[in-house]
Parts: sequence; C-alpha cells; structure tokens
Amino acid sequence: MGQGIKLSEIVEKMDLKNLTPEVDMLEKEVNVPDVNRPALQLAGFFDHFDSNRVQIIGNVEYTYVHTRPVEERVQIYDKLLQHPIPCIVYCRDMDPEEQFLKLAVKYGVPVFKTPKQTSDFMAEIIRWMNVKLAPCISIHGVLVDVYGIGVLIMGESGIGKSEAALELIKRGHRLVTDDVVEIRKVSDETLVGSAPDITKHFIELRGIGIVDVKSMFGVQSVRETQNIDLVITLEDWSREKEYDRLGLEEEYTEFLGNKVVCHSIPLRPGRNLAIIVESAAVNHRQKQMGYNAAQELYKRVQENLAKRR
Repeated sequence: MGQGIKLSEIVEKMDLKNLTPEVDMLEKEVNVPDVNRPALQLAGFFDHFDSNRVQIIGNVEYTYVHTRPVEERVQIYDKLLQHPIPCIVYCRDMDPEEQFLKLAVKYGVPVFKTPKQTSDFMAEIIRWMNVKLAPCISIHGVLVDVYGIGVLIMGESGIGKSEAALELIKRGHRLVTDDVVEIRKVSDETLVGSAPDITKHFIELRGIGIVDVKSMFGVQSVRETQNIDLVITLEDWSREKEYDRLGLEEEYTEFLGNKVVCHSIPLRPGRNLAIIVESAAVNHRQKQMGYNAAQELYKRVQENLAKRR
C-alpha cells in the first residue's frame, strides 16, 4: 500500500463540514481504502469491528439509535468512540446528538457531515481512496491520451519520446505526463498513470529546454490521469533483430502484476512516430471491439489458398 491519506485531504476533496473543530486532525491519516457503516456496533456488537476505516452513519443507523433510551445511547456512543476510529461522517446532512459530539471530542475522534446520500457518498469516497492508496511505482516514460486510449511511450533517454508526445499534442491529443509516470494499480485489470505534482504539464525538449504544454496549447491539451491501455517501446532499428510484421500474437509487459499490451517500434530516420502511435491506438481499440486486421488478412490468405486448390 502507498502512504496514508491525510484526513485534511479527505475533508477538502469530499467537501465535508467539520462538527468537531476542537479535535486536532493534522496528524490523522486513513490507511484503508474502504468504509464501514457501524450498524452492528450501534446495536452493541463489536466483534470483528473494522475500526481503522472511515465510519459512515446513514439513515438506518441514525434512525435505529434514536429508538434506544438515552442512557443506552450514551453507553453505546462511549463504547464506539473509544476505538481508534480515523473519523465518522454523517450523511444526508443529519446532525449527531450533543452527547455524541462531546464524547467524540473527549476521545479525539473527528466527526463530519455531508449533504450527499449515503450510498452515493460511499461509492465516491471508496473510488477516490482506492486510487490514492493503490500500490504505486514510478517509471521513466511519457503517457498520452490518444483517441481515449492511454498510450505509455517508453525507451532509452534521448530516443524521442518527448518529441513524439509534442507532435501528438499538436495533432489534438492530450498529455498526461512527460519523463516520470506514476503508475497506480487500482484493480487487477486497471493501471492508472499520472504526473508527479512537480513536473505536471511540462515537457523537456533537448536543445530547447522546458515547455509548458498547458499554457502553450490550452487546457484541452492536458489531463490529470489516464488508464494505461497500451505500451509502445521505442528502440533503435537493428538489421539483426526480427520485428513483428503481422501482429497475430499480442506481446505484453507487466507493471505491478498487471499485463499490458506492448509494441516494440524500431526507429529509423523519416518514420513519422506520431502517426505510428495514432495507428497503434486505433488498432488497439479495434481489437477491443472485436476486429483484428491481422486475423482478417490471415483469413483472406487462407480462403485464397483454398480457392486455388
């Protein structure tokens, strides 16, 4: 897992209202990308309580607890808040009781509220925390969005990755990051790439220096994150090496245990790299939609041979 998410960042991102400003939350972090609705805990059952998760109070929990006598409620609140809970969020703009807030302050548990529906808020915060807390690696490369396909361009330093990205941006595609790509494993199928904050929207061009893509080409030329769908590895052309000319068999590379389709592109003077990358992206999309040009050609050749026989 990556580093924990600071509670202050969650409050800002989810636009939460702080009901316990007396509680210091500067050092508080959330380390688990999941949430818990403490319905069973409010009923007095604390076995297997996931106290390290963000606790969410919805309409069911709120309504149930108000059916209990005041003394019983206070006992349950006291027992609940003694656990090392990162924070508690009341949904639907519901307000906790005064006794609850007093005990939360006593035990140092931050309490927030949001106007959002419980299920909507849960889906939103889980999705966001999954990305923030996903396993992460940094690699050398360029990530661009080409026709909605996330293309990761890799290769040795100085081979022309940034120049290819700039040409693609001029052709209307979007830059995610140049030089350093932070890759997060959001699920067993999905890798998401983003830029380190320090280099976001910048490209380094040898002989010219640093170029600010966002200010040169406008906000439509950049995006914050992008799924990594395809890897293109640039390499110097070698007479000795055999290159795939049909593409019948997919080649893969692996990041964080996830496989991604990979093409090795040999470079020679005069090859228009931007068009090659665009073609690879469109071809990848066609394959996703069930059409494989190489297989279609193979089928035609087989049919032609069968006719001649």
